Amino acid sequence: MGGALSLTLVALAYPSMLGFSTVSSSADHVIAQTPTGPLTEADRDFVVKVRAAGLWEYPVGKLALQKGTTQAVRTAGQHLVDGHAALDDTDRRVAARLNITVPNQASPQQQGFVATLEGDTGKQFDSDMANILRTTHGQIFTTVAKIRATTRNSLVRQLADQANDTVLDHITVMEKTGLVDFDQVLFQETTAPKLPADQVTPPPPAPGEPQVTLTP
Repeated sequence: MGGALSLTLVALAYPSMLGFSTVSSSADHVIAQTPTGPLTEADRDFVVKVRAAGLWEYPVGKLALQKGTTQAVRTAGQHLVDGHAALDDTDRRVAARLNITVPNQASPQQQGFVATLEGDTGKQFDSDMANILRTTHGQIFTTVAKIRATTRNSLVRQLADQANDTVLDHITVMEKTGLVDFDQVLFQETTAPKLPADQVTPPPPAPGEPQVTLTP
């Protein structure tokens, strides 16, 4: 398999916390009280993660539609495009209501996944896409479940419900390609090395930069 695997702006905007680690020792630290419930660091990070996921998986879906050599791979690509277009729309609306700054680019690690698949051709593309996406979706699946079980914010809970359905759908269509190496995927899901924060943190949007949207 190729590739690497009432709110205050002070509290929620760059650069204080946009990555996937927390600024305090406790992810359940409440950073704002909102009309839809308390907002924790973990809640905010989840909103950012959902946005970042769409910013790389959506273009991978479009690549699959163009480069996939089997109908199952192309079908998986269509699910990525449609699923992340819908999920990103919800995510951006939730972020706006909770005053959370979200990125316009995926993290360097995620951009590396896209670069790997852009360089692949033929059956290598099919295999790499199925295994990279099955690994990353397996990793995020547990995060979605934890947020859904613990958040006290109703908007974040609604986003987690939709994310759960989307991630499970994408896991399923990757497996239906018949290309997933389950032993390798499970190993990578459970033993992935901890990367430096700058590799897993999406860059902040430039001041005044239009928000990127993902269209179905």
